[in-house]
Amino acid sequence: MAEIITRRKFLGALAASTLVAGCNGPLTAKFLKGMEHWNARFQSLLFSPNRLAPEPPESDLTPDDDFPVYFISNEMPSAPPNWTLKVGGLVNNPVVLTLDQLKKMPSINIRIRHHCVEGWSAVAAWHGVPMREIAKLAGPKPDARYVEFRSFDSGYYSSWDMPSAMHPQTMLAYGMNGDDLDQDFGAPLRLYSTVKLGYKNVKYLTEVNFLPEISGGYWENQGYEWFAGV
Repeated sequence: MAEIITRRKFLGALAASTLVAGCNGPLTAKFLKGMEHWNARFQSLLFSPNRLAPEPPESDLTPDDDFPVYFISNEMPSAPPNWTLKVGGLVNNPVVLTLDQLKKMPSINIRIRHHCVEGWSAVAAWHGVPMREIAKLAGPKPDARYVEFRSFDSGYYSSWDMPSAMHPQTMLAYGMNGDDLDQDFGAPLRLYSTVKLGYKNVKYLTEVNFLPEISGGYWENQGYEWFAGV
């Protein structure tokens, strides 16, 4: 079975990174917050909304058993009965979509190298609905500048800048390596993209909300980088 990265293990890595920083006073926090805002602005200026990341060759695919599994609940999350995806916020047409409806929408299949903040990487082929299609269906209002992705994994969530969410290689994936998405890897639906670090790619999706302001994220609220571009 794939290596399971538990909440405790991930928090241990976060604690270790905090110790390396050497201090954690109010001046340090203020400095780091300022640097984070500067870093996000700098990365957004470098980001190209239509530049495609090269796909790794098929020979680079990581065996499923070697692809780490991560969730924050005490046990692997299971989809609630009659699972649906809610799409709302600042949109003209809020929608609720079943998995069958999502599978009937235009789809893409992309091999993506997953980059984890802990330093490892892995490659899989993901199949799903481009986020652009979700936006086309819901019709974001002009004030919607960010997209929030929420999970049924103990409230895990992340918010993205709109250009990254609308990148042509950002999808809501329901398939992996030619098969339906397994529970280990975020079934029935998860976010995946070539343009963000692993913790931004929310598993076990339940909501997509278009927002006027950044809403943070599970790890981002604990000091992890918000933009987190690759």
